[in-house]
Amino acid sequence: MYAASREALEHARGTLKSELSSSSDGVAAAQIGSELFSVTTLLDGDRALRGLLSDASLPAAERRGLANLFQGKVSDNTFAVLAGAVEQRWSSARDLVDSIEQLGREALLISADQQGQLATVEDELFRLGRIVDANPQLQSVLTDRTAEPSRKQQLISGLLYGKVTAVTQALVAQVVGRLKGAPAASFDTLSNLAAVRRNQTVAHVRAAAPISELQRQRLTESLTRLYGRAIAVHVEVDSQLLGGLVVRVGDEVIDGSAAGRLASVRKNIG
Repeated sequence: MYAASREALEHARGTLKSELSSSSDGVAAAQIGSELFSVTTLLDGDRALRGLLSDASLPAAERRGLANLFQGKVSDNTFAVLAGAVEQRWSSARDLVDSIEQLGREALLISADQQGQLATVEDELFRLGRIVDANPQLQSVLTDRTAEPSRKQQLISGLLYGKVTAVTQALVAQVVGRLKGAPAASFDTLSNLAAVRRNQTVAHVRAAAPISELQRQRLTESLTRLYGRAIAVHVEVDSQLLGGLVVRVGDEVIDGSAAGRLASVRKNIG
């Protein structure tokens, strides 16, 4: 995303924050998020409209006038966010649509935060990524480009119904409908967004065997001291490690696994 679009997104975030300044129960934020996702779906299917809404050669007032097509079809709060976004200068139509989706994600995470569910949503998204990663058949279905996005959304919604929060279900359905890469990585991105909103950095931990809650707590404390900031520890079991842990924080990897040490020995003697 070029500088113009990054600046436009920041302005749009300001509008979203303003529209939610008087709401704290999560209802308005959830509605904005869901409605922005619906707008994203519509714009994905209407090339001409998304081109006009992002056409920098048109005056901002004219672009806002085009956005009036959505007035009465979404809430006043959602329309204000959408109109505010359309008034900005975007580098491309795709940047506008992707940013509307991003604002929808952020609104839903705000809703989860306001309802005291943000940590739960973060954990659900991470665990769903691990489940999908371990299920090649499900991966194949979700990444099938010949399948209608709505069918894939119905599938994943059916699998998750009653098992996760409403926010997690909405976020996952949207990701599946516009999947751009590996499903697990996309769910991890959302999980990381939730962690960032909690002012935490995510540590992805692979362990040779399940760890206890006390071990998780000690690991969290150690990593927090090491990095000097709050750390959210996400653990997955990987029996191929043979023993120990592999910790990834951003681009940095701490390999304390038996398999990692063995690989290092083989490299040194190879």
